[in-house]
Amino acid sequence: MKAESPGQESVAGNSAYRNTSSLIQYAQSHFDAAHFQGLMAIYGRPLAGRVVALRQENGRHIVDFVRCSYLGLDNHPHIVAGAIEALSQYGALHWSCARTRLNFSILGDLEAALSELFGARVITYSTVLAANMSALPLIASGHLTGGIKPVMVFDRLAHATLAFHKGTIATETRVATVAHNDLEALETLCQTNDSVAFVCDGVYSMGGSADIERLLRLQDRYGLFLYVDDAHGVSLFGKRGEGFARSQIAGRLGERTIIAASLGKGFGASGGLLLLGTARQEELFRRFAIAHAFSASLNVAAIGAALASQKLHRTKELAKLQQTLRDRVALFDSLVPTEQRGSPLPIRTVEVGDELKAIAAARALLDRGFYTSAIFFPTVARGRAGLRLCPTAGHSEDQIRALGGVLHDIHGEIGGAPAR
Repeated sequence: MKAESPGQESVAGNSAYRNTSSLIQYAQSHFDAAHFQGLMAIYGRPLAGRVVALRQENGRHIVDFVRCSYLGLDNHPHIVAGAIEALSQYGALHWSCARTRLNFSILGDLEAALSELFGARVITYSTVLAANMSALPLIASGHLTGGIKPVMVFDRLAHATLAFHKGTIATETRVATVAHNDLEALETLCQTNDSVAFVCDGVYSMGGSADIERLLRLQDRYGLFLYVDDAHGVSLFGKRGEGFARSQIAGRLGERTIIAASLGKGFGASGGLLLLGTARQEELFRRFAIAHAFSASLNVAAIGAALASQKLHRTKELAKLQQTLRDRVALFDSLVPTEQRGSPLPIRTVEVGDELKAIAAARALLDRGFYTSAIFFPTVARGRAGLRLCPTAGHSEDQIRALGGVLHDIHGEIGGAPAR
């Protein structure tokens, strides 16, 4: 094994990646405060658009800016009808057996349709977490990289459902972490190791994105293996909603790129999927991926909803929804200054700084009829607490303008770090 380059975090064997005790000790009081303020574990009933009736508050209606249904498809009538129709036809919701044994025929129809839609070999999973859990150990094993176990390099801001698996992967191979989007450090690792796999998000859950074009150049130059979790990018980009990452890759994925994506969020259904490039990869995943060999599939309602959504992705309605989303995000940016202003991605964060002030701001918004996420450690770095907001195609212009006005008022009442 070649020497580790300076400044790179590297772990091998059974070394720990998480300190759950310390995390709980630091964050417990902030979670307590958020629960006390009625901001977490909320139950409600969806109404038209992005309106929700809250059970905890006697059915009071609020406008939701938390859900990641960026195109507003999670309550689209065609997608709801698809779920109902599938349940009616199959007369069962769930088969409790591993996918290596028995599958619903309709699931085969869905995977074939998604494979054609996205130009890849698609395997579906119950969640994106299950997809990541399945993929990362197989990549670490070296079976997808010519028999050479790669150094598994994570972007420091890779989603928790990716980073959580570092300890497991470290039992297979060496693991390193680079600063967010630090492709110079990644290139150094490519130059000093025989095989490298990079694990990152396509669109990051707190805003920002991977530089797919530069990553593809590193792939061409050094044979870099790419694993991109594009859960927040699918449906928003591409003529067929291929997603942020897939829409930037011409032709086949090939043998050195795997993309994970969500069937929820922009897609409007439920579940996760992997986009694979080769028949050998598909064979390995269908036989040895942990969530394929030892867990069950999407339920029938989710399959029916996803089938309906992929049909919608082939119509002119998709482009109209994508344009509406861009318009709503631009309107939001004209009203609320954030670090993400001008980005085509639909995730915005308003930094407040102090955790309790961020919680107070979220409660003040809820009192005025808007539900947003108060974000604090471990979701974001200590001292960088704030609000996470998702303007979507399902929001009206009036709802976004009203939110902008209330945010301005609350900033004056509570204060916080100015947007940069």
